Amino acid sequence: MKNLLVLSFIMISFSSWSQTAAIYFNKAFNKAAAGNYKSAIADYTKAISKDSRFVEAYQNRGVAKFKLNDLKGAHADFSKTIELSDTNTDAYTGRANVNYKLQNYEEAIEDCTSSLELNPNDYVAYNLRGLAYNKIGDKKKSCKDFTKAIELGSQSATKNRATFCK
Repeated sequence: MKNLLVLSFIMISFSSWSQTAAIYFNKAFNKAAAGNYKSAIADYTKAISKDSRFVEAYQNRGVAKFKLNDLKGAHADFSKTIELSDTNTDAYTGRANVNYKLQNYEEAIEDCTSSLELNPNDYVAYNLRGLAYNKIGDKKKSCKDFTKAIELGSQSATKNRATFCK
């Protein structure tokens, strides 16, 4: 009996040690999809500890932190994502969202512009950049971005243009 307990303990310990970054990522992804962001962040962190260059884990952890209004943490994760993969348009748009919430409108504009250089059809980036331009008082650029976002299918840009481009 004693040997069985020792063997069980060793097997349980080994299975937790052998978990890969992908396993933690998948657990985190499912938890985030269910709205359990705190637990998802913990699993994304475990995935990152197994693979420090796991771009998607940083990206998704940034999204989860943003959902919990951890803006500093989200900014750091989006920045790390960009450092590891400077063609990740979602990371630029995510960091632009953080900068917008932090009222760093110039930085939000820069991030949206970087995203749009990589993906000129990103209506979210056009709409967000339009909002940031509006905040710094550049109505012409703001309205131009809202119009482009509408052309690409944005519903919220329609509301924004109606509100800010009278």
